Amino acid sequence: MQPASVFEETYRYYLEQISRIDLEERARTLGAYFEQGRLEIAMFDNHYQVGPDGVFEQSGRKPNFAIRVVLARYVLQCPKIPPPEGDWVTYREFKDASPLVGYFTANTNKIIETTFAGNLPGLKEACVRLGGEESDLGPDCDLSVRFCALPRIPIGLTFNDREESFPAQATVLFRRSAEAFLDMECLCILGTLLAGKLVTEAGAATS
Repeated sequence: MQPASVFEETYRYYLEQISRIDLEERARTLGAYFEQGRLEIAMFDNHYQVGPDGVFEQSGRKPNFAIRVVLARYVLQCPKIPPPEGDWVTYREFKDASPLVGYFTANTNKIIETTFAGNLPGLKEACVRLGGEESDLGPDCDLSVRFCALPRIPIGLTFNDREESFPAQATVLFRRSAEAFLDMECLCILGTLLAGKLVTEAGAATS
């Protein structure tokens, strides 16, 4: 993944590009809201404002570099016509994902597996707290949940808890259309955000 200094440089470049596009038109395509020269976009359980002057939380604070870059890229890469959602796929199934597959697996699937192995009720509660909804994403799963990462990018999670002979197994899924809205690095960030938020929600529930 990119260091913070590279994220900052990329972010500034993206803001220059955002200043040249019609944000109101992008709002209709992305399913976002346009108000006072900015887009309001929901990402998981938070709302952000995106405009030529930057990316901000509702409070006016700046989110971390990674979130800023993802949201700016989401606005800029917006296709003229949203493609069909397509099938659910794993991250490694995207054609340009191979350089980041190892990082993605270690920071999404493995984090969820190690955190919630033997604690299926805790994972279910964390998913609910994060706005996840039960969904039929795979056969014979202990848990199958769909999240709204961004208005056009749902993320799926399937989880099988550990048994005597088998470790816990988590799989994070995207719709095939996700690659039309974000590059592979940004999709990787979304996956790690999901894992981190689930761990945070689990900690909040037990505190």
